[in-house]
Amino acid sequence: MTQQDTPALKKPTEAELEILRTLWSKGSATVRDVYEVLSQERPMGYTTVLKTMQIMLDKGLVSRTEAGKAHIYAAAMREEEMQGQLLQDLSDKLFSGSPALLAMHALSMQPASDEEIQLIKALIERKRGA
Repeated sequence: MTQQDTPALKKPTEAELEILRTLWSKGSATVRDVYEVLSQERPMGYTTVLKTMQIMLDKGLVSRTEAGKAHIYAAAMREEEMQGQLLQDLSDKLFSGSPALLAMHALSMQPASDEEIQLIKALIERKRGA
């Protein structure tokens, strides 16, 4: 089995990432809860959200528990884990696995705030000490 075949490593689509962001912010939610959040941003159908969340369950991106008649969904992976997984994949594909090249490219795309620069410096210092 390759790394890409592992259910936990399936890459979410843009629509699935929108749903995951909602679940990360809420912790867990019903399809109706997710639909209400997403439909404030752009028009979409309830059944579209339902079908997408069912696909996400099959892909291992979310878990589902029953609470009476309602199904409660939660992200199967913490947001930081998903970010790390997607960045590692991007780094491997575009930057030969080099986190430095990935970071340099990201920083060259748009200016970083003073606060972001301080956070980056602190991370570099922690990595030097490790």
